Amino acid sequence: MKNTALTHIHESLGAKMVPFAGFNMPVQYEGVTAEHETVRNGVGVFDVSHMGEFLLTGPNALALIQKVTSNDASTLTIGRAQYSCLPNAEGGIVDDLIVYRMKEEQYLLVVNASNIEKDWNWISSHNDLGVDMKNLSDDYSLLAIQGPKAVEAMQALTSVNLFEIKYYHFEVADFAGIEHVIISATGYTGSGGFEIYCKNSEVEKIWNKVFEAGAPFGIKPIGLAARDTLRLEMGFCLYGNDINDSTSPIEAGLGWITKFTKDFVNSENLKKQKEEGVSKKLVGFELLERGIPRHDYEIVDANGNNIGIVTSGTMAPTVGKGIGMGYVKTEFATIDSEIYIQIRNNRVLAKVVKMPFYKK
Repeated sequence: MKNTALTHIHESLGAKMVPFAGFNMPVQYEGVTAEHETVRNGVGVFDVSHMGEFLLTGPNALALIQKVTSNDASTLTIGRAQYSCLPNAEGGIVDDLIVYRMKEEQYLLVVNASNIEKDWNWISSHNDLGVDMKNLSDDYSLLAIQGPKAVEAMQALTSVNLFEIKYYHFEVADFAGIEHVIISATGYTGSGGFEIYCKNSEVEKIWNKVFEAGAPFGIKPIGLAARDTLRLEMGFCLYGNDINDSTSPIEAGLGWITKFTKDFVNSENLKKQKEEGVSKKLVGFELLERGIPRHDYEIVDANGNNIGIVTSGTMAPTVGKGIGMGYVKTEFATIDSEIYIQIRNNRVLAKVVKMPFYKK
Protein backbone atom coordinates (compact mmCIF):
# COMPACT_ATOMS: atom_id res chain seq x y z
CA MET A 1 0.00 0.00 0.00
CA LYS A 2 1.26 3.47 -0.89
CA ASN A 3 1.54 6.36 1.55
CA THR A 4 1.19 10.04 0.70
CA ALA A 5 3.92 12.46 1.75
CA LEU A 6 1.67 13.41 4.69
CA THR A 7 0.69 9.96 6.01
CA HIS A 8 2.92 10.35 9.08
CA ILE A 9 1.15 13.62 9.93
CA HIS A 10 -2.32 12.05 9.67
CA GLU A 11 -1.20 9.21 11.94
CA SER A 12 0.27 11.66 14.46
CA LEU A 13 -3.08 13.51 14.51
CA GLY A 14 -4.87 10.27 15.42
CA ALA A 15 -6.65 9.81 12.09
CA LYS A 16 -8.37 6.52 11.42
CA MET A 17 -6.49 5.19 8.39
CA VAL A 18 -8.00 2.89 5.77
CA PRO A 19 -6.86 1.40 2.45
CA PHE A 20 -8.33 3.39 -0.45
CA ALA A 21 -7.36 2.97 -4.13
CA GLY A 22 -4.08 1.35 -3.08
CA PHE A 23 -3.23 4.17 -0.63
CA ASN A 24 -3.18 4.40 3.14
CA MET A 25 -5.65 7.29 3.61
CA PRO A 26 -7.26 9.17 6.55
CA VAL A 27 -10.99 8.37 6.59
CA GLN A 28 -11.78 10.50 9.66
CA TYR A 29 -10.21 12.39 12.56
CA GLU A 30 -12.86 13.55 15.04
CA GLY A 31 -15.94 12.13 13.31
CA VAL A 32 -17.75 12.46 10.00
CA THR A 33 -20.52 14.85 11.08
CA ALA A 34 -18.18 17.26 12.88
CA GLU A 35 -15.77 17.29 9.92
CA HIS A 36 -18.63 17.76 7.45
CA GLU A 37 -19.91 20.77 9.41
CA THR A 38 -16.39 22.25 9.59
CA VAL A 39 -16.26 22.38 5.78
CA ARG A 40 -19.84 23.61 5.35
CA ASN A 41 -19.41 26.44 7.87
CA GLY A 42 -15.69 27.15 8.17
CA VAL A 43 -12.59 25.69 6.54
CA GLY A 44 -11.10 22.20 6.38
CA VAL A 45 -8.18 20.52 4.59
CA PHE A 46 -8.21 17.20 2.76
CA ASP A 47 -5.07 15.37 1.70
CA VAL A 48 -6.10 14.01 -1.71
CA SER A 49 -2.58 13.35 -2.96
CA HIS A 50 -3.67 9.90 -4.14
CA MET A 51 -5.26 11.53 -7.23
CA GLY A 52 -3.45 11.12 -10.56
CA GLU A 53 -1.88 13.83 -12.74
CA PHE A 54 -0.91 13.47 -16.41
CA LEU A 55 0.87 16.24 -18.32
CA LEU A 56 0.19 16.32 -22.08
CA THR A 57 2.42 18.58 -24.19
CA GLY A 58 2.83 19.34 -27.87
CA PRO A 59 1.05 20.79 -30.91
CA ASN A 60 -1.40 17.85 -30.93
CA ALA A 61 -2.15 17.79 -27.18
CA LEU A 62 -5.56 19.41 -27.69
CA ALA A 63 -6.41 17.04 -30.56
CA LEU A 64 -5.72 14.02 -28.33
CA ILE A 65 -7.80 15.45 -25.49
CA GLN A 66 -10.64 16.21 -27.91
CA LYS A 67 -10.53 12.60 -29.13
CA VAL A 68 -10.65 10.92 -25.70
CA THR A 69 -12.83 13.30 -23.65
CA SER A 70 -16.53 14.11 -23.97
CA ASN A 71 -16.38 17.84 -23.21
CA ASP A 72 -15.08 20.46 -25.64
CA ALA A 73 -11.58 21.37 -24.44
CA SER A 74 -11.13 23.83 -27.34
CA THR A 75 -13.06 26.38 -25.26
CA LEU A 76 -10.35 26.36 -22.56
CA THR A 77 -8.06 29.34 -22.27
CA ILE A 78 -4.83 29.30 -20.23
CA GLY A 79 -5.80 29.43 -16.54
CA ARG A 80 -9.10 27.62 -16.95
CA ALA A 81 -10.19 24.09 -15.99
CA GLN A 82 -13.00 21.86 -17.22
CA TYR A 83 -14.87 18.86 -15.85
CA SER A 84 -15.08 16.03 -18.39
CA CYS A 85 -15.14 12.27 -18.81
CA LEU A 86 -13.38 9.58 -20.85
CA PRO A 87 -16.06 7.58 -22.71
CA ASN A 88 -15.23 3.98 -23.59
CA ALA A 89 -16.14 2.23 -26.83
CA GLU A 90 -19.07 0.32 -25.27
CA GLY A 91 -21.08 3.31 -24.05
CA GLY A 92 -19.69 3.47 -20.51
CA ILE A 93 -17.15 5.73 -18.82
CA VAL A 94 -13.45 4.95 -18.32
CA ASP A 95 -13.20 7.77 -15.73
CA ASP A 96 -14.24 11.31 -14.97
CA LEU A 97 -11.52 13.94 -14.76
CA ILE A 98 -10.55 17.62 -14.76
CA VAL A 99 -8.65 19.12 -17.69
CA TYR A 100 -6.44 22.17 -16.98
CA ARG A 101 -4.98 24.29 -19.77
CA MET A 102 -1.52 25.17 -18.43
CA LYS A 103 0.11 26.70 -21.52
CA GLU A 104 -0.64 27.15 -25.22
CA GLU A 105 0.26 23.52 -26.00
CA GLN A 106 0.19 21.97 -22.51
CA TYR A 107 -2.64 20.42 -20.50
CA LEU A 108 -2.84 18.78 -17.08
CA LEU A 109 -5.34 15.95 -16.64
CA VAL A 110 -6.35 15.10 -13.07
CA VAL A 111 -7.84 11.62 -12.73
CA ASN A 112 -9.19 9.36 -9.99
CA ALA A 113 -6.67 7.45 -7.88
CA SER A 114 -8.24 4.04 -8.53
CA ASN A 115 -8.03 4.58 -12.31
CA ILE A 116 -4.52 5.99 -12.80
CA GLU A 117 -3.11 2.97 -14.63
CA LYS A 118 -6.35 2.30 -16.54
CA ASP A 119 -6.63 5.95 -17.70
CA TRP A 120 -2.96 6.15 -18.66
CA ASN A 121 -3.26 3.03 -20.79
CA TRP A 122 -6.52 4.20 -22.36
CA ILE A 123 -5.23 7.66 -23.34
CA SER A 124 -1.89 6.19 -24.49
CA SER A 125 -3.71 3.73 -26.74
CA HIS A 126 -5.28 6.68 -28.59
CA ASN A 127 -2.06 8.70 -28.77
CA ASP A 128 -1.10 8.22 -32.42
CA LEU A 129 -0.49 11.98 -32.62
CA GLY A 130 2.98 12.16 -31.08
CA VAL A 131 1.81 13.92 -27.92
CA ASP A 132 4.38 13.93 -25.12
CA MET A 133 2.73 12.30 -22.09
CA LYS A 134 4.15 12.36 -18.58
CA ASN A 135 2.61 10.59 -15.59
CA LEU A 136 3.36 12.91 -12.64
CA SER A 137 1.09 11.07 -10.18
CA ASP A 138 3.88 9.76 -7.92
CA ASP A 139 5.66 13.13 -7.76
CA TYR A 140 2.83 15.49 -6.89
CA SER A 141 0.68 16.13 -3.84
CA LEU A 142 -2.78 17.68 -3.72
CA LEU A 143 -4.47 19.50 -0.85
CA ALA A 144 -8.12 20.52 -1.00
CA ILE A 145 -8.71 23.54 1.25
CA GLN A 146 -12.49 23.78 1.33
CA GLY A 147 -15.18 25.86 3.01
CA PRO A 148 -16.67 29.38 3.03
CA LYS A 149 -13.74 30.75 5.07
CA ALA A 150 -11.04 29.18 2.85
CA VAL A 151 -10.35 32.25 0.70
CA GLU A 152 -10.02 34.65 3.62
CA ALA A 153 -7.95 32.18 5.66
CA MET A 154 -5.47 31.48 2.86
CA GLN A 155 -5.08 35.01 1.40
CA ALA A 156 -2.06 35.80 3.62
CA LEU A 157 -0.12 32.89 2.04
CA THR A 158 -0.01 34.20 -1.53
CA SER A 159 0.56 37.38 -3.55
CA VAL A 160 -2.37 36.64 -5.91
CA ASN A 161 -5.86 37.87 -5.03
CA LEU A 162 -7.70 34.65 -4.17
CA PHE A 163 -11.04 36.49 -4.19
CA GLU A 164 -10.57 37.11 -7.94
CA ILE A 165 -10.01 33.48 -8.98
CA LYS A 166 -13.35 32.37 -10.38
CA TYR A 167 -14.80 28.86 -10.10
CA TYR A 168 -12.93 26.42 -12.38
CA HIS A 169 -10.12 28.92 -12.96
CA PHE A 170 -6.59 28.62 -11.57
CA GLU A 171 -3.31 30.49 -11.10
CA VAL A 172 0.26 29.20 -11.03
CA ALA A 173 1.77 31.35 -8.29
CA ASP A 174 3.58 31.53 -4.98
CA PHE A 175 1.84 29.87 -2.04
CA ALA A 176 3.10 29.38 1.52
CA GLY A 177 6.61 30.44 0.48
CA ILE A 178 6.79 27.98 -2.43
CA GLU A 179 6.94 29.14 -6.05
CA HIS A 180 5.00 27.66 -9.00
CA VAL A 181 2.13 26.14 -7.05
CA ILE A 182 -1.18 25.52 -8.85
CA ILE A 183 -3.96 27.30 -6.94
CA SER A 184 -7.20 26.02 -8.41
CA ALA A 185 -10.72 27.21 -7.52
CA THR A 186 -12.08 23.69 -7.78
CA GLY A 187 -13.16 21.13 -5.24
CA TYR A 188 -15.62 18.36 -4.48
CA THR A 189 -17.63 19.85 -1.61
CA GLY A 190 -19.82 22.66 -2.95
CA SER A 191 -18.62 24.99 -0.19
CA GLY A 192 -15.96 26.88 -2.11
CA GLY A 193 -12.22 26.93 -1.61
CA PHE A 194 -9.11 25.81 -3.44
CA GLU A 195 -7.09 22.82 -4.50
CA ILE A 196 -3.32 23.17 -4.17
CA TYR A 197 -0.99 21.13 -6.41
CA CYS A 198 2.66 20.97 -5.38
CA LYS A 199 5.63 18.60 -5.35
CA ASN A 200 5.79 15.90 -2.67
CA SER A 201 8.91 17.55 -1.25
CA GLU A 202 6.97 20.81 -0.70
CA VAL A 203 3.68 19.61 0.70
CA GLU A 204 4.61 19.26 4.38
CA LYS A 205 5.82 22.87 4.52
CA ILE A 206 2.61 23.99 2.79
CA TRP A 207 0.43 21.88 5.13
CA ASN A 208 2.07 23.45 8.20
CA LYS A 209 1.71 27.01 6.85
CA VAL A 210 -1.93 26.37 5.87
CA PHE A 211 -2.76 25.28 9.43
CA GLU A 212 -0.87 28.24 10.88
CA ALA A 213 -2.75 30.72 8.66
CA GLY A 214 -6.05 28.95 9.21
CA ALA A 215 -5.83 28.67 13.01
CA PRO A 216 -7.81 31.89 13.69
CA PHE A 217 -10.54 30.50 11.37
CA GLY A 218 -10.84 27.16 13.16
CA ILE A 219 -9.21 25.14 10.37
CA LYS A 220 -9.20 21.35 10.79
CA PRO A 221 -7.99 18.28 8.88
CA ILE A 222 -10.83 16.40 7.16
CA GLY A 223 -11.03 12.74 6.15
CA LEU A 224 -12.42 10.94 3.12
CA ALA A 225 -15.70 9.98 4.84
CA ALA A 226 -16.76 13.64 5.12
CA ARG A 227 -15.58 14.22 1.55
CA ASP A 228 -18.13 11.61 0.53
CA THR A 229 -21.06 13.09 2.48
CA LEU A 230 -20.21 16.60 1.26
CA ARG A 231 -20.05 15.56 -2.42
CA LEU A 232 -23.26 13.54 -2.12
CA GLU A 233 -25.18 16.55 -0.74
CA MET A 234 -24.07 18.34 -3.94
CA GLY A 235 -25.12 15.46 -6.21
CA PHE A 236 -21.54 15.04 -7.52
CA CYS A 237 -20.85 11.63 -9.08
CA LEU A 238 -18.31 9.28 -7.53
CA TYR A 239 -16.54 6.98 -9.98
CA GLY A 240 -17.10 3.34 -9.08
CA ASN A 241 -20.44 4.16 -7.44
CA ASP A 242 -22.54 6.47 -9.62
CA ILE A 243 -20.60 6.12 -12.86
CA ASN A 244 -18.50 3.25 -14.18
CA ASP A 245 -17.51 1.27 -17.27
CA SER A 246 -21.13 0.39 -18.02
CA THR A 247 -22.99 3.67 -17.30
CA SER A 248 -23.20 6.19 -20.10
CA PRO A 249 -22.76 9.94 -19.52
CA ILE A 250 -26.30 10.44 -20.89
CA GLU A 251 -27.79 8.01 -18.36
CA ALA A 252 -25.71 9.63 -15.60
CA GLY A 253 -27.07 13.13 -16.27
CA LEU A 254 -23.72 14.23 -17.67
CA GLY A 255 -25.11 15.40 -20.99
CA TRP A 256 -23.83 18.87 -20.06
CA ILE A 257 -20.22 17.64 -20.38
CA THR A 258 -20.96 15.63 -23.53
CA LYS A 259 -20.53 17.97 -26.50
CA PHE A 260 -21.44 16.76 -29.98
CA THR A 261 -19.75 19.73 -31.67
CA LYS A 262 -16.77 17.38 -32.23
CA ASP A 263 -16.03 13.69 -32.75
CA PHE A 264 -14.75 11.67 -29.82
CA VAL A 265 -14.65 8.03 -28.71
CA ASN A 266 -18.16 6.54 -29.16
CA SER A 267 -19.71 9.99 -29.81
CA GLU A 268 -22.00 8.63 -32.53
CA ASN A 269 -23.68 6.12 -30.19
CA LEU A 270 -23.93 8.63 -27.34
CA LYS A 271 -25.51 11.17 -29.68
CA LYS A 272 -28.06 8.54 -30.67
CA GLN A 273 -28.79 7.92 -26.96
CA LYS A 274 -29.33 11.63 -26.39
CA GLU A 275 -31.71 11.89 -29.35
CA GLU A 276 -33.65 8.67 -28.77
CA GLY A 277 -33.63 8.66 -24.97
CA VAL A 278 -32.36 6.09 -22.47
CA SER A 279 -34.13 3.36 -20.48
CA LYS A 280 -32.61 4.33 -17.12
CA LYS A 281 -31.45 7.58 -15.53
CA LEU A 282 -29.43 8.61 -12.50
CA VAL A 283 -31.65 10.54 -10.05
CA GLY A 284 -31.37 12.09 -6.64
CA PHE A 285 -33.89 11.07 -3.99
CA GLU A 286 -34.71 11.84 -0.39
CA LEU A 287 -36.38 9.52 2.08
CA LEU A 288 -39.83 10.55 3.33
CA GLU A 289 -39.61 8.04 6.19
CA ARG A 290 -36.85 7.08 8.60
CA GLY A 291 -33.93 5.14 7.21
CA ILE A 292 -30.51 5.39 5.61
CA PRO A 293 -30.10 4.37 1.96
CA ARG A 294 -26.87 2.58 1.07
CA HIS A 295 -24.95 1.61 -2.06
CA ASP A 296 -26.52 -1.38 -3.86
CA TYR A 297 -29.88 -1.24 -2.05
CA GLU A 298 -32.73 -2.11 -4.38
CA ILE A 299 -35.16 0.57 -5.60
CA VAL A 300 -38.74 -0.71 -6.07
CA ASP A 301 -42.17 0.61 -7.03
CA ALA A 302 -45.32 0.59 -4.85
CA ASN A 303 -45.91 -3.08 -5.75
CA GLY A 304 -42.38 -4.14 -4.87
CA ASN A 305 -41.20 -4.53 -8.46
CA ASN A 306 -37.53 -3.75 -9.03
CA ILE A 307 -37.07 -0.43 -10.87
CA GLY A 308 -33.45 0.37 -10.07
CA ILE A 309 -30.50 0.43 -7.68
CA VAL A 310 -29.01 2.86 -5.17
CA THR A 311 -25.49 3.95 -6.16
CA SER A 312 -24.74 6.32 -3.24
CA GLY A 313 -26.60 7.03 -0.02
CA THR A 314 -26.16 8.53 3.42
CA MET A 315 -27.78 10.37 6.30
CA ALA A 316 -26.91 13.88 5.12
CA PRO A 317 -25.50 16.01 7.98
CA THR A 318 -26.49 19.44 6.60
CA VAL A 319 -29.76 18.41 4.98
CA GLY A 320 -30.76 16.34 8.01
CA LYS A 321 -32.38 13.42 6.18
CA GLY A 322 -31.58 10.25 4.29
CA ILE A 323 -30.56 11.07 0.72
CA GLY A 324 -29.15 9.14 -2.18
CA MET A 325 -28.53 8.75 -5.87
CA GLY A 326 -29.48 5.80 -8.01
CA TYR A 327 -30.46 4.58 -11.44
CA VAL A 328 -34.18 4.09 -12.04
CA LYS A 329 -36.28 3.25 -15.07
CA THR A 330 -36.86 6.49 -16.99
CA GLU A 331 -40.59 6.59 -16.23
CA PHE A 332 -39.74 6.95 -12.52
CA ALA A 333 -37.07 9.64 -13.08
CA THR A 334 -39.29 12.75 -13.08
CA ILE A 335 -39.08 15.12 -10.10
CA ASP A 336 -41.51 14.21 -7.25
CA SER A 337 -41.94 10.60 -8.48
CA GLU A 338 -42.55 8.31 -5.51
CA ILE A 339 -40.16 5.38 -5.24
CA TYR A 340 -39.28 2.94 -2.46
CA ILE A 341 -35.87 1.96 -1.12
CA GLN A 342 -35.65 -1.64 0.05
CA ILE A 343 -33.84 -1.37 3.39
CA ARG A 344 -33.53 -4.93 4.67
CA ASN A 345 -37.16 -6.13 5.02
CA ASN A 346 -38.73 -2.67 4.81
CA ARG A 347 -39.84 -0.68 1.77
CA VAL A 348 -39.08 2.93 2.70
CA LEU A 349 -40.91 5.68 0.82
CA ALA A 350 -38.78 8.24 -1.02
CA LYS A 351 -39.26 10.84 -3.71
CA VAL A 352 -37.12 11.91 -6.64
CA VAL A 353 -35.78 15.45 -6.11
CA LYS A 354 -33.76 17.98 -8.06
CA MET A 355 -30.09 18.03 -7.11
CA PRO A 356 -28.11 19.44 -5.40
CA PHE A 357 -29.68 18.39 -2.10
CA TYR A 358 -27.72 21.12 -0.29
CA LYS A 359 -28.49 24.66 -1.32
CA LYS A 360 -26.59 27.57 0.18
